[in-house]
Amino acid sequence: MEKITTTRKKKKYFNEIINFINLEKKHKIIYPPNHKIFYFLKITEFYRVKVVIIGQDPYYQTNQANGLAFSVPKGIKIPPSLINIYKELSNDILGWKFPNHGCLYKWAIQGVFLLNTILTVEHGKPFSHSNVGWNFFTDYIISLINKHLTGIIFLLWGSKAQKKINLIDSNKHYILKSSHPSPLAAHRGFFGCKHFSKVNKILLLNNQKKIDWSLI
Repeated sequence: MEKITTTRKKKKYFNEIINFINLEKKHKIIYPPNHKIFYFLKITEFYRVKVVIIGQDPYYQTNQANGLAFSVPKGIKIPPSLINIYKELSNDILGWKFPNHGCLYKWAIQGVFLLNTILTVEHGKPFSHSNVGWNFFTDYIISLINKHLTGIIFLLWGSKAQKKINLIDSNKHYILKSSHPSPLAAHRGFFGCKHFSKVNKILLLNNQKKIDWSLI
């Protein structure tokens, strides 16, 4: 996965993004820290990807963003959207128990690709980097997964994630859609979607090992 970043460095837009981030960091607080911006690429190996969960931009408060969509480091208060993800898991997966943390590293190493479409954010300002150019890069990643892998399960939660549907070939991949798990939208279709058990049913049908969603 790290080769993806190396390849993109040859693109003008990518260098413009990096230059912008470096300039912003001189007088603003930007999340996540540099070594975590591409953490999702380091943790989930390309040919081990089974599931893609598409998020929006990183969490924008102190110490929250850790380079994995919807995830926060251990010891940080669990954000509302992730609490709702946990609520759905507890109703969907028999015996699933609430963890005391919000770190989703365990999912990532099993092949759950936790991709934010925007990879940086200014402190206290959600979507502040939505027009920086990150979408070109993350669309490229989705396109690579679509082209080179088969049978990937894409979880598209909310309208922003669902805008990526034109990058995905539904004849070779699986697409599960619902509303976003945020407190404002979860009741519109996320609660009760049963995406986690559906993912495991699809994986088993394709003779693949199911995801252990537990975080304890």
